[in-house]
Amino acid sequence: MTDISKALGFSDEDRAAIARAIAEAEQTTSGEIVVVASAASDGYRSFGLLWSALVALAVPLPLIYFTGWSLDQVYVAELVAFFVLAAISQIPAVRYRLVPPFIRREVVHRAASEQFLAQNLHTTDGRTGILIYVSFAEHIAEVIADEGIYAKVDEAVWDEIVARLTGHLGRGHPREAFLEAIEKSGAVLAEHFPPGAIDHNELPNHLIVLDGSRP
Repeated sequence: MTDISKALGFSDEDRAAIARAIAEAEQTTSGEIVVVASAASDGYRSFGLLWSALVALAVPLPLIYFTGWSLDQVYVAELVAFFVLAAISQIPAVRYRLVPPFIRREVVHRAASEQFLAQNLHTTDGRTGILIYVSFAEHIAEVIADEGIYAKVDEAVWDEIVARLTGHLGRGHPREAFLEAIEKSGAVLAEHFPPGAIDHNELPNHLIVLDGSRP
């Protein structure tokens, strides 16, 4: 078991159970399921520096009007404020809270879309692959289905799976979150895309864990 898997709450038994769940689900369908757990979808370091700079820029005005400090003293206070806030903003728990929710959602969606392509889900026979992607730092999950699936399955079905998935994660149950999402996704695929006469496993069945490092 890798350190990042352990940090995200997955034991070797959990990963084995998830792999079995994927394999069992794919036995009932011609579709493919890929599961990715990422520590984060971005580092957001620029946001910490941005907020630090904005707050530091606001420091001089009250000091000039309400204290007898010289301009040199105000300038030093501004610099101190920036560097202190910049240091604090590098704490991950603080930094992620500085990022607006809509930006976090967009970043996670972009990362999930990149993984959809990176894991070759767009190359499956019949375009029937789905990606279950969870970004733990942002507490956001996505299910991305290929065009063959979206043509037959309403998006609300995947939204419900995502809602239950994030609910389990919010309660600190990553294993249950993934197992249920895989089971329900497999049931949807089985209904619309039953296994063919000649069916083969096109993509890996194990849990893919990413450390979340991005340039």
